[in-house]
Amino acid sequence: MTEYGRGPGSEPWHPEDPLYGDDGWEGQQAHVGQQSPYGGQPQHYPQQSQQQYGDWSQHPQGGYDQQQYAYYDEQGQLQYADGYGQQQYDQQQYDQQQYGQQYVSHAPPQYQQGGWDATGTHGHVPYAADPGDPYGQQPVAYGGEQPDFYGTEDAYPPPEPPGRRRPEPEPQPEPAVEEEEEQHPFFTGADDGDDDADDDDPKGRRGGGRGKDAKGGKGAKKRRSGCACLVVCLVFGGGAATVGYFGWHFYQNRFGAAPDYAGSGGSETVTVQIPKGAGGYEIGRRLKEAGVVKSVDAFVHAQNQNSKGNTIQAGAYTLKKEMSAASCVLLMLDPSSQANVIVTPGERAAGVYVALDKKLGLSAGTSKKVAKTEYKNLGLPSYANTNSKIMDPLEGFLYPGTYPAAKGMKPDAILKQMVAAAKEEYANYDLAAEAKKYDLDNPLQVITVASLVQAEGKTHDDFRKMAEVVYNRLKSTNTETNRLLQFDSTFNYLKGTSNIHISESEINSNKDPYNTYTQKGLPPGPIGNPGEDALKAALNPTEDGWIYFVATDGKDNTEFAKTYAEFQQLKDKFNANSGN
Repeated sequence: MTEYGRGPGSEPWHPEDPLYGDDGWEGQQAHVGQQSPYGGQPQHYPQQSQQQYGDWSQHPQGGYDQQQYAYYDEQGQLQYADGYGQQQYDQQQYDQQQYGQQYVSHAPPQYQQGGWDATGTHGHVPYAADPGDPYGQQPVAYGGEQPDFYGTEDAYPPPEPPGRRRPEPEPQPEPAVEEEEEQHPFFTGADDGDDDADDDDPKGRRGGGRGKDAKGGKGAKKRRSGCACLVVCLVFGGGAATVGYFGWHFYQNRFGAAPDYAGSGGSETVTVQIPKGAGGYEIGRRLKEAGVVKSVDAFVHAQNQNSKGNTIQAGAYTLKKEMSAASCVLLMLDPSSQANVIVTPGERAAGVYVALDKKLGLSAGTSKKVAKTEYKNLGLPSYANTNSKIMDPLEGFLYPGTYPAAKGMKPDAILKQMVAAAKEEYANYDLAAEAKKYDLDNPLQVITVASLVQAEGKTHDDFRKMAEVVYNRLKSTNTETNRLLQFDSTFNYLKGTSNIHISESEINSNKDPYNTYTQKGLPPGPIGNPGEDALKAALNPTEDGWIYFVATDGKDNTEFAKTYAEFQQLKDKFNANSGN
């Protein structure tokens, strides 16, 4: 049972419910004589005060048994029952007159003490009829004739109890427009139909079917469809052209000939420096950056096709711009294109200065002056120039090799490269330890020995024997020469010549430290720039007892002797070969 004492049925309607009757909102009852808004039938409100309906002691038989109540059954049909909910009544058993009389005779008592009677706070506020409500404009007494507005199309649906109500349907999103591109005026032909419509319609209206011509056909749409097809064809055609373009370039890069210039180049020249140890691709990259060749691959291919292509050495090359790769390789193999200074093993520093002035287009003596004044800033090792009597501070530290020397370059920059190469090479050996091993004072003397070996030896096989001769003559136990080296090369270095025919009077009269005929021991410094072979020979001499040597042919044939008697024989042989 409900809290109001109702019998079986739907959930009772609460007075706060918006659908709790049209005329009795918030507990007010319809006025007597007014017609029920629902098809002319009175509405009975089950939600009454417990004072009226809940006092079961005063009404043992069900209280207001004759009072009718309306409710909905499980099938949603409107039913009527008495106070206990035991008796149901069919709507067809009672006409409007019976309901009207019963409603009047059995009207429930008014609420007291501030309730719903005429003295309560709400009893004096009758509901005004809504002008827009066709059901409440004209009050009609119960039992009178009243049209059934629920039979019309504009009728409100009958209220349902809360348990039977259905939630308002949620608004459904508008269906997505499919194939939107087909609805665009470009495809439908609406733009074409506008002009035709203006001409055909005497009133100037834009009418007719979209995309139709003046005769109602679809000519404009067909024309627009043709344009659309043309656009699509252009798009696909452009895509195919793009794919073909990149495909052609891919084929050319993979299988086609590398891009290359034609001819031997223009009149503009450029100097390109090739570092030591650079391979074909590195050389080609530098040439391409300088504008000499068009592609790296073209140069590498031309270099491989030339039998001497791999003999291209490091250095600077004066080349022309926009040369074919093949002509570039040929020019780099030509010594005339090489803007380099080559330091040969054993070459004196004075000869290097002359070559630098010539290559750089400088006046004679410029590079020598720079070497004398700037030698401290060229990166020499700490053990260099330990002897104040050294003639040239850079002697022995201009390492043999090929160095770029093009016009516009400064001599000090090139000399600095040579010193750096020598310093790097000498660092590969422990010269301080080697000096102690052979009773030398410092690493500079090791380089000095190597320069003597390089100057006096003629072939690679001579170098180790010549190194042993030097060490044996420097020994304090040497009684053959009394620690005198007696090398013509040291006197020629002093004079700046290469004469092998020196008179004894000239030699014996000169007391310069570089004259090893009159001065014991090593000269103050190196007399040339030794190469790798001479340096290694100075660090690994023979141990056969050699102390004399003579170039018996006056050129390349050097013979060695262990005693003074053997030396005299070699000297006679030299005199015989030279015509003395």
